[in-house]
Formats: sequence, structure tokens, C-alpha cells
Amino acid sequence: MQQLRKAIEQQRKVARTIFDAAVARAHPSSWLAGHLPKPPPSGRLILLAAGKAAGSMTALAEAHYLDTLGLAPERLLGHAVARHGYETKTRHIPMVAAGHPVPDEGSIASAERALALAQGATADDLVLVLLSGGGSANWVAPAGTLTLAEKQAVNKALLRSGAPIGEMNIVRKRLSRIKGGRLALAAAPARLLTIAVSDVPHDDPAAIASGPTVPDPSTMADARAIVARYGLKLPPAAEALLADEANETPKPGHPAFAGSDYRIVARPADAIAAAVAAARAAGYEPIDLGPDLEGEAREVAQGQARQALALKAEGRRAALISGGELTVTIAGKGRGGPNQEFALALAIALASEPGIVALIGDTDGTDGGGGEASDPAGAIIDETTLARARALGLDPAQSLRDNDSTGFFEGLGDLLRTGPTLTNVNDCRVILIDP
Repeated sequence: MQQLRKAIEQQRKVARTIFDAAVARAHPSSWLAGHLPKPPPSGRLILLAAGKAAGSMTALAEAHYLDTLGLAPERLLGHAVARHGYETKTRHIPMVAAGHPVPDEGSIASAERALALAQGATADDLVLVLLSGGGSANWVAPAGTLTLAEKQAVNKALLRSGAPIGEMNIVRKRLSRIKGGRLALAAAPARLLTIAVSDVPHDDPAAIASGPTVPDPSTMADARAIVARYGLKLPPAAEALLADEANETPKPGHPAFAGSDYRIVARPADAIAAAVAAARAAGYEPIDLGPDLEGEAREVAQGQARQALALKAEGRRAALISGGELTVTIAGKGRGGPNQEFALALAIALASEPGIVALIGDTDGTDGGGGEASDPAGAIIDETTLARARALGLDPAQSLRDNDSTGFFEGLGDLLRTGPTLTNVNDCRVILIDP
């Protein structure tokens, strides 16, 4: 029995090492300096940062321009915002916190400040936007007569609907004065460069933080169809915005984008590649399921459980690795997130199969929960998970029905707690099979 416990503990450590390799590859310290542009010849560099990596990216950019290049401080100005708990100490650019996934007053103030700085830019200036996942909630500028409370209600309805992030953002763009390319409208005629960390499947710039600096190919009709598909009940002010064709977002070919460039410099695929390399180094046959998985968390978990059991039956020492962003359609009253729900559904489907350990986590360090930076990143399971749960009086099936994966894994002591990682390239799922 002691030998078995040691073997399981070793597998769990390897799974964490693989996950940590994915996160390290996504951190801005690994790549940002090589992508920062030269300052403009005579104008100002206006730095606007939003999202979970905003703090780390801003601090690195400050060091690059002020220390490495010796840029005069008066030529560097800007504003940075990240979700609460993800702030980084900066010495020149103001850094604030805002709500996520539900926006707050900090989101409003930050969006207004970013818009004001962009609108004050001239043709001699360079507007540098450092963008990452979470920016959609951190920059909120309600359009029309929409209030913050109404915008919060829309966000909560979208989050509970089970809609994928891309569809949520299509709706959000119609309710905003900064999303869907409207920040680029404000910055014209200045030159505009966006450096982005992708947290969306297929790395669509129009979906990252709701695409504030790129043309929006989606339409009002698309947004209305999404609202109808999920049966969303929107405030009258939001319905009015979705019905007003004059509120359409700027499209490809708009002159505001003529002086704009966009670079995605960290992708989910990069993190998954790092995880694959770490699994191979640990002696596992890596099986890369891709960085862009979508779908209902519990359903995808069942499919991956079948794959893991098939590999075990074949006697293969393998690592199933996947990324993407799964969803949860909330029907219960518990606490959790898509990674924890995936882990719970996976444990049930594996039915205590020996030799399989899985670590499921969000690379940003938080997975659902109460919207706090202290929320868990995910969870870890092994062949003892269900037996230990029964001994504690926990019912896995009932926990899943009540969407209470956090409560389940909290009781077991198997929540993955990394704290804020200051980056975000979606989820990383590691399933180790050791016959």
C-alpha cells in the first residue's frame, strides 16, 4: 500500500511539472521584450494594457523603454488594468484593478481612461495596446443608456448560459463603446500596435478581449441570434442597442485600421507544446489533442476518459494533453468552474481505474468560483479519488448535478491552487496513464 501511495504521489508531481511548463511558456517574461516596438521618432508612446497579463506586460515594457532604451519618462504615458489580485507593481504607468468575470466600477473608469488617452493621440504618437484574456471585463464602456448594473446582469446571463466565449463576445461588442474595434476608432490617426496573449480557441483577434483594436466581422444579426438561441433575458436598454443597426461595429476596410498592426505573441498552442515536451521528458508518450477544444466540460471529460482507458488497455505509458476553453451550463447552486467540473466528471467516468492521474487547470490560475484571485485553478484526481470521497460522505454524482466541483475537491484537499499566474492562454488538461 505504501508503495502504491508513493507511485501515485510521483505521478501527481509529474502532472504538476507538465502543467507548470505550460504556464511558464505563456508568461510574458519569456517573450515580450523581443516584440516591443521602437518608440516613435518624435511623439509619445501611449501604453494601454488590459487583461490578466496586463500587470506583468506593463512592468516588463516599462523596464524595456525606460531602462534598456533610455526613453524620457515624459514620452511614456498610459494606463493598465487587470482583474483584482492580478495587479503588478509598476513605477511609471498607473496600474489599477477591476472586476472579472463580472465588471465593476473599476472596469468603467479604466475604459474611460483608455478611451481618453487614445482620443488624445496624434499622428506623431504610437498607441501600444497590451492585451490579454480578461480584458473584456476589465474595459467596460456601456453604450447608449445601458448602466453598469444592467451590463453586469448581461454578463451574468451570458456566463450562466453555456455559450462559448466567442459568442459571448459578439453580444458584448454591441453594448460597448470600446469593444469591437472602437478603441482603434478612438486612436486614429495615431499609429496603433496591439501585442496580444490569446486565450481563445483558434486565436481569433476579434475574440480576444472582445477585439477592441481590430475590425469586427460579426453582425447585429449574429448577436440577436445568439440571444435567441440561449433564451437570454436582456434589459430593455440592451435590447434597444441590439435592435439599432446604427450601433454596428466597424468592419474590415474601415480607414481607422489603416495604421494598425496586431501581433499574437503567446498562444494556447505554445503552452500545449511546452506541456507535450515536458511529458516526453518525463518518459510518457505525449498524445496532443490540440489547443482549441470546446464543448460542455462534463461531456468532453467522458470522451477523454474513454481515450485514457483505451490507452491503458493497450499497455501504453501515455499523456493525454489538451487545451481550449470548455463551458458549463449551470443548473445547480454549487461552486466550481469548467476545469473542476471536467475533473469531477473524469473521475466518475474513470471509476477508480488504477494507474491514471489527471491534473486539470486554467493557465491564468483561477477557474470559475466566486471571481476572486484566490479561487482554485482546477483540480487533480487519481485512482483513490472516489474511495476517499465516499469515506468523507461526499457523493460525486450529486456534486456534479449541483455544479459543486469546488466543494467536492475542497473536501478532498485536491484543489489545484497556483494563485494568479499573470498570464492566460486557456486551460491545460494533463491525463497521465501508467500501466
